[in-house]
Amino acid sequence: MSDDPFLKIVNGLVAIVLGVGGTAALYWVLNLLVGLLPGKWDRRIKPYVFVGPAVLVVTVFLVYPAVMTVIFSFADANSINWVGLANYTALFQDDEFLGTLFNNLLWILIVPAGSVIVGLLVAVLADRLKALPERIAKSVIFMPMAISFVGASTIWGFVYATRFAQGDKQIGLLSAISTSLGFEPVAWLRIQTGNLNDLLLIVIMVWLQAGFAMVLLSSAIKGVPDDTIEAARIDGASEVQIFFKVVVPQIWPTVIVVFVTILILVLKVFDIVYVMTGGRSGTSVLANTFFVELFEFGDAGRAAAVVVVLMIAVIPVMIYQMRQFKKQEAR
Repeated sequence: MSDDPFLKIVNGLVAIVLGVGGTAALYWVLNLLVGLLPGKWDRRIKPYVFVGPAVLVVTVFLVYPAVMTVIFSFADANSINWVGLANYTALFQDDEFLGTLFNNLLWILIVPAGSVIVGLLVAVLADRLKALPERIAKSVIFMPMAISFVGASTIWGFVYATRFAQGDKQIGLLSAISTSLGFEPVAWLRIQTGNLNDLLLIVIMVWLQAGFAMVLLSSAIKGVPDDTIEAARIDGASEVQIFFKVVVPQIWPTVIVVFVTILILVLKVFDIVYVMTGGRSGTSVLANTFFVELFEFGDAGRAAAVVVVLMIAVIPVMIYQMRQFKKQEAR
């Protein structure tokens, strides 16, 4: 395959045109065929004609793989012989896997809350600026959202990089600062004390998601009626009281939506851990464990069991998210 960037762009555009055009042509043909039926059957069948392809795609690419994954989680490494709950038993008796679950819990507790707090802080401060400085500040904070997780990990690799050879100049920001202060070089991503290496990886995700949180929360803050804020000021409330007792309650539904959306993303985190550490030094997460079990150890049964554990963890969060969307629509 050619590495010519222009050719890749052309291929992408052709794929988009053919995909959109093919879909439009399919629905046009189906609509034409249904229109040839008698009026009563036309009205009965037409809704299913338009919904049918979408249901088929969801079934083939989402439902069927999910069902087969659950089935294979009860089979052996080659997905041939049934082993019952052996894969799940082996996982939950494995100290390394329990450490992985703890790492995921750490990500869940810190990343959504950290992203919302940073995004809300930036949104509040940026909204106090004039129009041009506000746009510049928000663009800078939002810019990481345009970077892939792999790209962001590569960038932060230069922050955490360490050279141990005598006389080598440190290119990592943390190591450069620490060695300039007279300390010895440190392999930051190998420090498991206090889960420091996990926390350093978590910082990358917060950096990536803070812009997303800022945009939505800033929009919500701008939607708060000025009358309520002015009324609070007349009553003698301080700016801090106004923020926590007037602004936050009115933007709380948006805060919940942002929090849960980032939480779902965090449950599936993989790229950052794989690129930065490969799951070594106690930094593995569920998605990385699945990758290792399937592609390094070739154990499809345990890999499927890991995915099932991840799906079970995601389902309650998704249900809660759907309920929040319904509540917002009701308002």
